[in-house]
Amino acid sequence: MLCCMPGVAFVPALLVSWSSAAFIISYVIAVLAGHVEPLVPYISDTGTKPPESGIFGFMINISALLAVITMYIRYLLIEKQNESSHFVRSSCNMFSLCIGLMGCIGMGIVATFQELAVPSVHDIGALVAFGSGVVYITLQSIISYKSCPQWNTYFVCHIRMAISVISCIAFIPMIVFASQISMTKIDWTPGEK
Repeated sequence: MLCCMPGVAFVPALLVSWSSAAFIISYVIAVLAGHVEPLVPYISDTGTKPPESGIFGFMINISALLAVITMYIRYLLIEKQNESSHFVRSSCNMFSLCIGLMGCIGMGIVATFQELAVPSVHDIGALVAFGSGVVYITLQSIISYKSCPQWNTYFVCHIRMAISVISCIAFIPMIVFASQISMTKIDWTPGEK
């Protein structure tokens, strides 16, 4: 068994692959069933109606579990590196993990409570997932800078920080525009707002 698993680096790759498949599969089913328009639907719209809602919910919950595992591995990695380098307080690493886990709980809420069935719970879950995600990646970027140059290159740190900045910038209009609308249905006719 150990010779087949030299490390756990496959877990983040599995998380990205599985999550991408969740979005793509539910999108394809929703389009083929005629539940959404093919051109850039809202992600939650592709997981609102059966049968894609069941697949979306199941796969996103698995993604949340894989994210928990990925974040815990990252937490352990930083703790181990920190034993010899002391580049970050252990409480900061633990705080980052807790924020990340909150985001995973938000993902589970989004997956379990469909957009139109229980919109307020779905929206709170999305807010927790995206908000915690932005804070988590920002904290991880800061931790990466603190661990330079022994455990990271500055190039990797700059890439992580760029992703953090883009996420923060994207999060602000998401909040602004989401607060301006009250979505009660997926199908719109041309005369509606």
